[in-house]
Amino acid sequence: MILAGDVGGTKTILALYQLKGEKWVCSKKKQYASTNYGEFKALLSHFLSEERNLDLQSVCIGVAGPIEGGDCVTTNLPWVLRRQDIADQTGASYVKLLNDLEATAWGVLELPDVDFVELNSEAIEKKGNVAVLAAGTGLGEALIVWDEGNYQVVATEGGHTDFAPRNELEIGLLRYLLKSYPEHVSCERVVCGQGLIDIYKYLKVIAYAEVDQKVEARITEDGFAAVISDKNCKLSAKAVALFCEIYGAEAGNLALKLLPKAGVVLAGGIAAKNLSNMQTGDFMRGFLAKGRYRQVLKNYSVKVCLNAEAALIGGFVIAKKAL
Repeated sequence: MILAGDVGGTKTILALYQLKGEKWVCSKKKQYASTNYGEFKALLSHFLSEERNLDLQSVCIGVAGPIEGGDCVTTNLPWVLRRQDIADQTGASYVKLLNDLEATAWGVLELPDVDFVELNSEAIEKKGNVAVLAAGTGLGEALIVWDEGNYQVVATEGGHTDFAPRNELEIGLLRYLLKSYPEHVSCERVVCGQGLIDIYKYLKVIAYAEVDQKVEARITEDGFAAVISDKNCKLSAKAVALFCEIYGAEAGNLALKLLPKAGVVLAGGIAAKNLSNMQTGDFMRGFLAKGRYRQVLKNYSVKVCLNAEAALIGGFVIAKKAL
């Protein structure tokens, strides 16, 4: 039996897989609000509490945070995940922790074409490297390197590199964010769920457009997520457009560093849940705005991954390889 997981700042998904005949079948899968648990051990205990005669051989969990010495201190949660603790709790002989984007990248390689939507109308499919980005609670980035017919996945913490504003409006955004994050404004501070909220607040502070009081009332009642993409509100619409363009610019930065001839994949909840906004052209405008190097990027495939469980699938893939 295999246990796979995807541990994120907002949600955690755990799943059990059993081999029936020659086919692996998911026998149990549950999603939890990560912040409802003070530590991963408590969440895992809750997931396993109903299991009897559990015979786990292999565990692989993608975690939103850097993996050091095989263990992980999460970035957006007060959790520490240790392989030995998980082995003791589950009885598994093999336990591996992956950076969540490393797990996502392995999952992406397993998904069918129907799970992706192309954003670049000029894309030309080729073999080669693949860049993976995922904006959600934070911003993750991973590299899929093409090596003589095989893929190797490289974990990174690229989302924590410096936010690089490209014009006066974005320079103002950097100054606004420096008030909250005086030591370092990373890409993740901008290209994430909270980043979208901060962009809206910044545009409101500089009076970019008239404030829609109906939208403000809905924000108070329903929260930002319910109304931030209201296309009838100029402030909301500009916030989303600016967010998409900055996201595209960072994807373009990663593409120039990796030269992913087989494409760029956008995983994570934000792109898939806001697909119509990703398709307006703002994202691709930011992606291609690289001056003379626009020509290098213009035919790269840029796809949104619609499968929310890519990281979970990647964890299962790696756990299965260990058997």
